Amino acid sequence: MSDSARIIKIARDTIKIEAKSLSSLEKSIGEDFYQIVKKIFDSKGRVVICGLGKSGLIGMKIAATLNSTGTAAVFVHAGDATHGDIGTVKKEDIFIAISKSGNTQEISDLIPFIKNNGNTLIGMTANRTSTLAKKSDLILFTPVEKEACPHNLAPTTSTTSQLAAGDALAMALMELNDFKPIDFANLHPSGSLGKKLNLKVRDLLKDDLKPQVVPEDSMKDVIFEISEKRLGATVVIDNNKIKGMITDGDIRRVLEKQNDIRGLIASELMNERPISVHEDSMAVDALSVMQNKKINHLIVTGIENSYMGIVHIQDFIKEGLSK
Repeated sequence: MSDSARIIKIARDTIKIEAKSLSSLEKSIGEDFYQIVKKIFDSKGRVVICGLGKSGLIGMKIAATLNSTGTAAVFVHAGDATHGDIGTVKKEDIFIAISKSGNTQEISDLIPFIKNNGNTLIGMTANRTSTLAKKSDLILFTPVEKEACPHNLAPTTSTTSQLAAGDALAMALMELNDFKPIDFANLHPSGSLGKKLNLKVRDLLKDDLKPQVVPEDSMKDVIFEISEKRLGATVVIDNNKIKGMITDGDIRRVLEKQNDIRGLIASELMNERPISVHEDSMAVDALSVMQNKKINHLIVTGIENSYMGIVHIQDFIKEGLSK
């Protein structure tokens, strides 16, 4: 067998073994799983997840997933917990201990404290006869026939099952919590969904860049204002009212038709019907307007149609709302 064929076979066998384990996990989900979800949902405390080694890394990810989907969670490393960090566990918390064997010494050492503290102990383990399984109030069983490691040593299949079980837990709690996209967005303000649901047009405005000229301003004044504010356009204002907008594209089009434009004034160049949007509009809606109208600039208005500034298509691109 060639090196290429051997490597491809190893990769496929790894995935096949882990997929088989996930199938076993799916079949094991039943009433016990529901009781675990209900216990966490009814709790007034947090979910404290504890693990060691690779299981600990999985525990960190599960805690992060729970937090981002509406269930308060914290991860505590089993080694650190036995040296003081267990103090973070409050009486109302639910304690989930992750251990494939269920006999990890650091986990076992924590069980007396968890019991004395009155916490519900949930054991995530692949061994129903282990110390953890026997002393847990509820078991989140993660069956593992064998690791994908050819020596059956490196945590592979077991951590895949743990991760999937944690995701299943988070998604079930998400359903009970009636967690909506807007809730997800609020917890992910820097993510694309968060920005789509939270970012408003006023958040894109640059306070120090508010290009404007009056109808009588010369072409030189217009070009200077556009260049200085670096937004590629300026608004024409008369008696505090928006009369029109001039873009650098408008200037180029005039230059194509006339050799000498020095005598022109702003009112002769402006688009008298520019598109505008209120500052409280959602940024994603403003972007939709720009894309539909095939324009690069939008005038932003405030109270009583007051002029607030200009947004450029690049402002939306920088926020990840458009590509």
